[in-house]
Amino acid sequence: MATPDHDAIIVGAGFSGIYLLHKLREAGFNVLLVDAAAQPGGIWYWNRYPGARVDSQVPLYEFSLPEVWQTWSWSERFPGWEELRAYFNHVCDTLDLWPLMRMSTNVDSARFDEDNSIWHLQLGGGDTVSTRFLLPALGFASKPYIPDISGLENYAGEWCHTARWPQQGIDLEGRKIAVIGTGASGVQVAQEAAKSAKNLTLLQRTPILALPMQQERLTDLAQKREQKDYPDIFNRRKQTSAGFDCQSLEVSALEVDKDERDAHFEYLWQRGGLRFWYHNFADLLTNREANRHAYDFWRDKVRARIADPALAEKLAPIEPPHPFGTKRPSLEQDFYEIFGQDNVALVDLKETPIARIKTNAIETATGEIECDLIVFATGFDAGRGGLIDMNITGRGGLGLAQAWDDGLRAYLGMAVAGFPNMLFSYGPLSPSGFANGPTSAEIQGDWICDFMVWLRDSDIKLFDAETQAEQGWTEMVAQAGAMTLFPEADSWYMGANIPGKKRQLINFPSLSGYAAVCDDVAQNGYRGFATVKSTNKEPFAQ
Repeated sequence: MATPDHDAIIVGAGFSGIYLLHKLREAGFNVLLVDAAAQPGGIWYWNRYPGARVDSQVPLYEFSLPEVWQTWSWSERFPGWEELRAYFNHVCDTLDLWPLMRMSTNVDSARFDEDNSIWHLQLGGGDTVSTRFLLPALGFASKPYIPDISGLENYAGEWCHTARWPQQGIDLEGRKIAVIGTGASGVQVAQEAAKSAKNLTLLQRTPILALPMQQERLTDLAQKREQKDYPDIFNRRKQTSAGFDCQSLEVSALEVDKDERDAHFEYLWQRGGLRFWYHNFADLLTNREANRHAYDFWRDKVRARIADPALAEKLAPIEPPHPFGTKRPSLEQDFYEIFGQDNVALVDLKETPIARIKTNAIETATGEIECDLIVFATGFDAGRGGLIDMNITGRGGLGLAQAWDDGLRAYLGMAVAGFPNMLFSYGPLSPSGFANGPTSAEIQGDWICDFMVWLRDSDIKLFDAETQAEQGWTEMVAQAGAMTLFPEADSWYMGANIPGKKRQLINFPSLSGYAAVCDDVAQNGYRGFATVKSTNKEPFAQ
């Protein structure tokens, strides 16, 4: 049997990849991490558009490793991309991970060698490397989606997707800017562009139900004082459904009177962040009447900030465009106020769709929007996109894209039948899009590391997800989604933002519930996986 270069190769240097690298190195594995980016950070390397910042507050949005947080402090409650990049460098310095990392290295393809139970990776530049286990950690938002709009190839101005913003930056001063899309990145870049653009036009398909960020400046002294509580905070976040400091109430919104209901809504509103989403009443995402109470509260709060009634109806309509929270809420700081400026305009794409892009303008059904910069804030092929782009080939020459042609399937949201010795983290059918990233990264990372230790101790050279287990998991996620209001929205949660993509809930709806099931799988001999013992007792690189 051929000996691979490494026990494991991790692809991706975001929270999941960096944590896995640390854990596997500590467990004694010969491990390598590769990433196409020049620096670690995952999405925080690629997302460097003006205003880009996280929507989860610190210290929840960081690793629970004491050696990391004891020597780090933040400047803001919701850090921006520059600070997050610096944090990842601090992590790699503190944990001494750099020698195990190959940055600026793209994976062009990955092929499973059935004869030797080894993965062969073709890297950019012609290099090849082999590994016993392949661990993609690409995240759910690694492949930007750019809609197919006629004429873009002839556009004479600048254009880019928010997730591929040029590393040297783009000067927005005095520009005529069109932002297509009003999700999280659209909101954030618009808030910054409105400060200096000559004209800023936002092209909106569906109103974003944005929540107040309530940003705060942080001091080193206050953080040092609060660090005594960090171990409890980090332990508690693992017990919640979304990986935050708390979860939804146990009471229905319909079991309390209007005064009590509105008082809780107001409390969440003032606390800011995503609390209005994850710390609301128990039936917010399962009962239409309960959900409508939350939407009406949100609507009235927002409409009070918009002077023009016609504009208010477009941004915060009387009737909800979809149930509140079935599309991930974005956080805003002054988003609704910018529409009071003379240099900012809103275009409703449902009323006036884009016809084509011309050399210096976007043509709609009612006229032209002159612009010298087009920003696509149009989201991602969530869950599957980055994995498919890796050109992964499993047993019998089966490509991952082909395996997912009729919809996503993955046992535990980590393993696909027919692709042995491969586990991906923060991917489809895991809690990824519903969970705080670092919390999910640690829960999955710990489980993967324990599994690999078990494989090593058991002299197992190969594992593969059983088809029945994979099918059962995929059906369970679908059934869980059917019990909620999520299918009522055309969101990336349902794969509805990508033409031709099968409509299905692509995220497991509870992080703590997910962790419990994964622990049960481990305690029962890692049921759902077929395994093959090594014949030479040396399945791991030395």
